[in-house]
Amino acid sequence: MHETTLLLIEVGALLLGMSLLGRLALVIGFSPIPFYLLLGLAFGEGGIVPLHASSEFLETAAGIGVILLLVLLGLEYTASELMESLKSARTAGIIDAVLNALPGAALALLLGWGPVAAVALAGVTWVSSSGVIAKLLRDLGRLSNRETPAILAVLVIEDLAMAFYLPVLSAIVIGVSLWQGALSVAIAVAVVTVILYIALRHGHIVSRLFTADDHEPLLLGVLGLTMLVAGLAEQVSVSAAVGAFLVGIALSGRVAENASQVLTPLRDLFAATFFLFFGLTTDSSQLIAMLPAALALAAVTIVTKLVTGAYAARRAGVGTLGQWRAGLSLVPRGEFSIVIAGLAVGAGVAPALAPLATAYVLITIIAGTLLARLPDAGWFRAVVRKRAAARAATRPA
Repeated sequence: MHETTLLLIEVGALLLGMSLLGRLALVIGFSPIPFYLLLGLAFGEGGIVPLHASSEFLETAAGIGVILLLVLLGLEYTASELMESLKSARTAGIIDAVLNALPGAALALLLGWGPVAAVALAGVTWVSSSGVIAKLLRDLGRLSNRETPAILAVLVIEDLAMAFYLPVLSAIVIGVSLWQGALSVAIAVAVVTVILYIALRHGHIVSRLFTADDHEPLLLGVLGLTMLVAGLAEQVSVSAAVGAFLVGIALSGRVAENASQVLTPLRDLFAATFFLFFGLTTDSSQLIAMLPAALALAAVTIVTKLVTGAYAARRAGVGTLGQWRAGLSLVPRGEFSIVIAGLAVGAGVAPALAPLATAYVLITIIAGTLLARLPDAGWFRAVVRKRAAARAATRPA
């Protein structure tokens, strides 16, 4: 069978399956993310019927999905809101790095994988998934919640920190010179600084590049600019997600409002593909041996992310329920964790790191999707109110 024909059959069958699973998720009032992941696992390496013709196409679509998730998230906020959140979340960012990186580093050392693997696994457990969390916030209708800017601030700090971390990790695992590593970091920081400066100081000029009322040119222009900036950022070892998010921040007014409308259907399509592709590229047969270690690591770092998010939300003046929502929303790890593990394993560092990281990411995505809904449950809200009332009663008058 012709390769293009086979690609169309595979992609069409997968999209149809995702549609049916998405409808099932709506019926039972659940996020479709775990269903997409499980569908990918069923037809990925080690699954029922592995698919090959569509893998390259789906990989590209998945990358576009993350970019669209982040640019649309950026369109929800202004540059001043971003800076305010970043300033208030600086301490939370440090706490986030320490609490969530240490468990990964400690496990790698306990398993006898050595210090280089410890640095890599620390990154795997540290950074949350911007793509997964952006979809969660949208699915749960929390984009306008008071705790959401605090969540985004932590995510942006993590993604910006990756501009330092990834070049350093590359230098360590590949064994390049200190000068080469420092040069990579300097280039990455310079690119981030330029993008931030344009987004914060000259966003109004960027918005003038587009006309708000003509939807076709607006769609093509904003999508083109987003992919261009994301690609340039990726080229110098900066997160494409950071570039896309800052493009969204730079746009304002009716341009941002209408761009959000025209890009939403594309985001829904490609974001769903991102989660599907993640499952497709996971060899389920290799995960079983690493499940105990991954479960233990996930249990510890779910608690540490909860502490991080709650602290960031409390610093922003958010109430107890909002603090729970913030902490549980930060649980999923994703694209960065897999990139970090792949970088280390590709350089010959602890081959078992790949299945451990994959199992860990899958567990945190599924657990995070479930746990993020807890604060909306009536019984949970009642317990939180009861405890808050008990604390208030014990305070001195």
